[in-house]
Amino acid sequence: MSNFKELISQLPQQGKITWIGIRSEKKSPLTPVESATVTTGEGLVGDHYHGKSKLRQVTLIQKEHLDLVANVMQKEVDPGLTRRNIVVEGITLHSLKDRTFRLGTEVILQTTGPCQPCSRMEENLGPGGYNAMRGHGGITATVIEGGDIQVGDAVVALS
Repeated sequence: MSNFKELISQLPQQGKITWIGIRSEKKSPLTPVESATVTTGEGLVGDHYHGKSKLRQVTLIQKEHLDLVANVMQKEVDPGLTRRNIVVEGITLHSLKDRTFRLGTEVILQTTGPCQPCSRMEENLGPGGYNAMRGHGGITATVIEGGDIQVGDAVVALS
């Protein structure tokens, strides 16, 4: 029988990037892109958070959670409305807590915490948007090693 520490350390699943978005100015909409450059200690080039935050350099959310939020809201949810940079599927972001992980072949991120929804979810998603996002807001991360990423790249836990 495995103990909890052993169970938590086992993560054979690989995910993939399904969407990337960059917001050039605070409160402006995210622009979907097929690829992005990520710089060490700064985040996504062209994003308004680039170089401005130590803990929130990149934000990620699960596609499976977007699907759940869409179901709760009873409408399709554009990933850009959640104000997250990267949408991944096939890997549980919560399982990356306290871990480093790789996007594509070059970029290495370190999880820094949960990405809680903000009051803008009411404006972006409509009435109830904030509560629909609670527990499903994704994670924040810092960039350990930069490089290029693109939609379709693998997401793999490292340590």
